Amino acid sequence: MKRKWKILITVVVVLVAAIGVYASTVYSKRGLVTVQTGKVARLDLTSQVTASGEIKPKNYINIGANAMGQLTEILVKEGDRVRKGQLLAKIEDVQPEADVQAYRASLSSAEADSTASEAALKAADETIKMSQAALDQAKADLDRTKADFDRSEAEFKEQLLAKQDFDLKRYTYEAQKAAVQQAQMRLSQARAQREQAAAALGSTQKRIALAKANLVRFDDVLQKHSSYAPLDGVVTNLPVRVGETVVPGVQNSTSSLIMTIADMSLITAEVKVDETDIVNVKLGQAAEITIDAIPNKTFKGHVSEIGNTAILRSTGVAASQSAVSSQEAKDFKVVVALDNPPDEVRPGLSCTAKITTATRQNVLTIPIQALTIRQKGELEPAPKPGTSAAQAATKVDPAAEKAKKEEIQGVFTVSGGKAVFHKVDTGITGTTDIEVLSGLKEGDEIVTGTYQVIRTIRNEAQVKVDNKAPVVQQQKS
Repeated sequence: MKRKWKILITVVVVLVAAIGVYASTVYSKRGLVTVQTGKVARLDLTSQVTASGEIKPKNYINIGANAMGQLTEILVKEGDRVRKGQLLAKIEDVQPEADVQAYRASLSSAEADSTASEAALKAADETIKMSQAALDQAKADLDRTKADFDRSEAEFKEQLLAKQDFDLKRYTYEAQKAAVQQAQMRLSQARAQREQAAAALGSTQKRIALAKANLVRFDDVLQKHSSYAPLDGVVTNLPVRVGETVVPGVQNSTSSLIMTIADMSLITAEVKVDETDIVNVKLGQAAEITIDAIPNKTFKGHVSEIGNTAILRSTGVAASQSAVSSQEAKDFKVVVALDNPPDEVRPGLSCTAKITTATRQNVLTIPIQALTIRQKGELEPAPKPGTSAAQAATKVDPAAEKAKKEEIQGVFTVSGGKAVFHKVDTGITGTTDIEVLSGLKEGDEIVTGTYQVIRTIRNEAQVKVDNKAPVVQQQKS
């Protein structure tokens, strides 16, 4: 019996000792946090903004219908290269063609009348000249006959001339006076006829001007029944066929668009950049473009245009023109010009652009996930034991309480087995790392994981470093 009791007592003592050792170990590890760490290192850092969009030519024009009618001819097909001024398509133009021909005939008639009026005016001028010459001659004859009459009258009074001869001189003089009056009347008549010819010429010239104006108008109407290339480019869209009816001026209507001509000499990637990144994007910044339809290739480019109007992400409408809440996420249009676009590129292809906004050489960096935010009050040491709640309440200062809520950006470093918070100032952000401007030095050990630990760990907490890779458990099939 004694031996059994000795064994039992020994077992109880060993068990109590084991429990004591376990309890002591657990107590000593109370509040211990397992963390992953890394080092503050110097790296070359590149900050990029990534945005998606589509390939578009820098300059493209939608050729719309300028007249209503049936398409009678389409002289190009999609993918064809065209030159500026080349005829692309024709709309049925029987009536405008007839109008043009009619006004051309009217213009020709008016021009013929004008030619006749000009000839009549020249003839009238010649008649005036002849009438003026006849009048001048009649006046000269009148002066001669008057001189003869005056001499005959003197001789008659002196009875040196017979009455019969005197009467003949007088009749001749009176006849010449009548001839002068007749010549004057003919000259007046010729002048009146010239004025009439000039008025007829003026009328025909106005008819010509009217006919020309109408011809220009109806010729323009006729021209609108034909579509011409406004620039050198490629036919990238041809949604209509011969025989279909097109109409002008209907926005966003398929029947108002005949085709699209794109200038493929300058290809761009039009992407949408998040509003939080747009402030870092500048004209001329280098970019790398990947096109979904051309995998495993990257194309160089540069920022050529930055939009100033915010675009709602959900609708694509400018924020200033939408009634949706201004709290909705917004994007900004950025155009990236491709330096050497591939021949196989097509408008509308989906693409992604990585715009390099900044680069830094050999700068202090830390992993982005190590950066965290803490309120100033959370970093202050806890009250000493024995401080009553009443004493704490009497010391409440509103300004101090507000100051305690100030948010501080920083990281936790590992020092003496504890996690110590350090405020840091940061610079540019890379893909996985961020630049440190102040607060740390090269080689400092910082807490980098896990995310849950970084979010919840407290200042001065006891930590245990475990940088082993996590074991992935495979599921049994």
